[in-house]
Amino acid sequence: MQSLPASSRRRRPKRSRMEAAACGAGSYLSKAVARALDVLDCFSDRHPNLSLKEIGRLVPMPESSLFRILVTLEARGYLKLNPDGSYELTPKVLFGRLHERAEHMRRVARPYLQKLATRFDETASLAYLFGDKIQVLDTVESLQRIRFSNTPGRVLPPHCSSLGKAITAFQPLERIERILEVYGLYRRTEHTVTDRRTLLAEFEEIRRRGYAWDRQESVPGGICFGAPVRAGDAPVVAAVSVSVPVVRLTPERENEMIEAVCQTGREIALALEGAEASS
Repeated sequence: MQSLPASSRRRRPKRSRMEAAACGAGSYLSKAVARALDVLDCFSDRHPNLSLKEIGRLVPMPESSLFRILVTLEARGYLKLNPDGSYELTPKVLFGRLHERAEHMRRVARPYLQKLATRFDETASLAYLFGDKIQVLDTVESLQRIRFSNTPGRVLPPHCSSLGKAITAFQPLERIERILEVYGLYRRTEHTVTDRRTLLAEFEEIRRRGYAWDRQESVPGGICFGAPVRAGDAPVVAAVSVSVPVVRLTPERENEMIEAVCQTGREIALALEGAEASS
């Protein structure tokens, strides 16, 4: 077999990745790329829009250098320049960030979800807002023979599931309208509310009392109580719930479940704030 001419052979790096790691990867890092990534890392749920000066306070560097980075990131579709001069991340960056934050949420919430499911021996679930769709993020199922199941990844109706309502109710009106439009107000059972005005009034009541319910609105024979996860002043993007067959629900148990699901939402929020503070 003939060997290829030297000019057509693929060049190999002088060191493999393993060798680079062994020698210390620091010497192989690109400062320019690192600075650009530092700029992207400035944006968060609490600070989705930042001006050049605000970014400069978070990532100290000459303003001219920062400006060139911002212009480059905008030109390559990683940042969007708003009419007021502020910048925000574009969807192609947010999509990855969104799943990263959701996975962090799932890890933090898992012990509290297990505790809630164990307390009542009923299915406990966690949902997350991905763009304009609400999906099951995690679930701990009951050990009862008759139980309700949830599958991670399942898209939840915002108008007739307790998780969907607990998240949707706490969004700005414009986003509520968008979420409802994306899913559609379909009738799932005879108890499903499909009137937009009635639903908006229910969302207002959910914001007032701090939790939502689904009384056979999504699945016949199923009752579900859901509460938002409100971490500080961050937008509500998650909710926790407990589901129970109507035949196992008593007024006393209902009150206990509502109190427990609200408490679980608060505990997860505090754990998220603690994790953020320590990072």
